[in-house]
Amino acid sequence: MELKKNFIGGVFWSFIQQFSTQLISFLVQLVLARTLLPAEFGLIGMLTVFMGVGSALFDGGMTISLIKERATDNRDYSTVFIFNLIVSVLIYILFYLSAPYIAQFYNQPLLTDIARVYGLSFIFLAFGTVQNTILVKELNFKKQAYLAFPSLVIGSLLGIYLAVNGFGVWALVYSVLLTNFCNTFLLWITSNWRPSFSFDSEKFKMHFHFGYKMTISSLLDTVFTNLYQIVIGKLYSPVLVGYYTRANSLVMLPVGNISTVLNKVVFPLFSAVKDDTLELRKLYKKIMLMIFFIVTPLIVLMILLSKEIVIILFTEKWLPIVPIFQILCLSGLLYPLHLYNLMILQVKGKSGLFLKLEIIKKVMLVIVVFASIGFGFYGLLLGSVVSSVLALFINTFYAGLFIQYKMHEQLIDLVPTLFIAFIMASVMYLLNYYSGDLNVFSRLVFIGTSGILTYLACAVILKNESTKEIIKILKTL
Repeated sequence: MELKKNFIGGVFWSFIQQFSTQLISFLVQLVLARTLLPAEFGLIGMLTVFMGVGSALFDGGMTISLIKERATDNRDYSTVFIFNLIVSVLIYILFYLSAPYIAQFYNQPLLTDIARVYGLSFIFLAFGTVQNTILVKELNFKKQAYLAFPSLVIGSLLGIYLAVNGFGVWALVYSVLLTNFCNTFLLWITSNWRPSFSFDSEKFKMHFHFGYKMTISSLLDTVFTNLYQIVIGKLYSPVLVGYYTRANSLVMLPVGNISTVLNKVVFPLFSAVKDDTLELRKLYKKIMLMIFFIVTPLIVLMILLSKEIVIILFTEKWLPIVPIFQILCLSGLLYPLHLYNLMILQVKGKSGLFLKLEIIKKVMLVIVVFASIGFGFYGLLLGSVVSSVLALFINTFYAGLFIQYKMHEQLIDLVPTLFIAFIMASVMYLLNYYSGDLNVFSRLVFIGTSGILTYLACAVILKNESTKEIIKILKTL
């Protein structure tokens, strides 16, 4: 009962934090997308992989270890804090020195100055990582929401001001920097924890032993998740990188945020029952099916109404992202399944296996990229969907071994939701065919509403299990 109470409370406040901040961020991105050029978003997109690598390195996978371990004290937190801070400074120096080579790789001279300023985020984030980890470990997402909201507002206002006044890509850079700085500042002034600046070598060894494998896995994931941005930036142009980045962020707006909300709550909860296989399987199955039930209709909506969504949100100058967006939506459908299967390996402490699987999947991804690169830009995108499907089979197979929930059982449990989604898509397709006289906004509202109502009606009629769970949660709230 206490576990359920913690889950519902954590989900509620994690939802408030994630979606309040993301709503502001999304509205700001709309303003910026209408003001800035796709190529300017593309320049930031080219740096994404390098920023991700730096963030993974300074963390060292140790924050995951802090959350996983039940008994932690100030020695644990102080040791991880000192490690994060020292490594973040070293990474920034390396990033600063390598900036000209990054610019040369993409043949974009402006990237040198952008990278050197943008890289300050490493240091800002490192100062607040442990305080933020403590909040996650305590499931204190209410406080996280209170701190994240004003930070984003301040950073976003600066970004809009700079964009409107012609600062171009620097509006994006300074907006991110100020947001990260404000969030870290608020974490410090509101947290009771302070580092003792005593480095415990035994604690370091314990967390590093688990963390370094997670770091290598995170590095692989960061590099290869952004592999397409690297390839597109090298072979094509900043404009196409901008289109790809904008399409991917639009897909991840609902999919990534819903998953992130639950990820913050689910990992500590999974860790609490990690030694009880049956309870872990029960909890995993319930959450996995519920998230898939929520995400699937959103993916259907985005695919079938992609043109209307892009025109309303970003204006017609962004219409080239429509086919890119539709293809990436297919991978977005699988994102929550990857996330929760991999989480099982983490809570079970199988960082070694986690790393081996990541290496296997990345080798497979490289093969797919080289096989699809000859088919042009859209061939590359379709290859990403193929690699995502192949990776899903690997993740579900190994995670299933540890919770006695085999791959074919997981896939069979997804069929009812997919069937309901198929009915929803069929209804929307017919309505789309016969509603050509409506304007863009009316089509979006009419077809989208009809699709959602169809999905919910079918779920109730067919007595979908996830529907019952969601209704219980809503009643509790």
